[in-house]
Amino acid sequence: MSNIRITKQFSFETGHALYGYDGKCKNVHGHSYRLDVTVIGEPITDNTNVKFGMVIDFTDLKKIVKEEIVDVFDHATVFNKNTPHVELAKELQQRDHNVLLVDYQPTSEMMVIDFAEKIQKRLPNNIKLHSLKLQETATSYAQWFASDND
Repeated sequence: MSNIRITKQFSFETGHALYGYDGKCKNVHGHSYRLDVTVIGEPITDNTNVKFGMVIDFTDLKKIVKEEIVDVFDHATVFNKNTPHVELAKELQQRDHNVLLVDYQPTSEMMVIDFAEKIQKRLPNNIKLHSLKLQETATSYAQWFASDND
């Protein structure tokens, strides 16, 4: 049987600020992110299985990505907790804002690494994460490929 790649697209709104950055992105701002999640596996060949012919049910993939990424990051502001931005984060949290404190600079590059780790942990053993594409703007995105990270 052939390996097939399946891709599901997601979108979410997230704010962030890059502490210590030498440009405009040092300021708190947001993006309409688009995340393309591609997995690879063989379609199910058991014709008695309700998922017959599928690599993974799109609904199952959606559940994983929504729970791990979209529902967590959507309409949140992300700060690196190892910087003075932690004080701003505390102030916003006290004002009932949705704030995420992460162990990394919240660039698209670092976010896509974080997302890959989270998604990989939830996939069934017979399905592998092939790639992620995190689009920050209409013309800018970061990509993660399993083949680059073996």
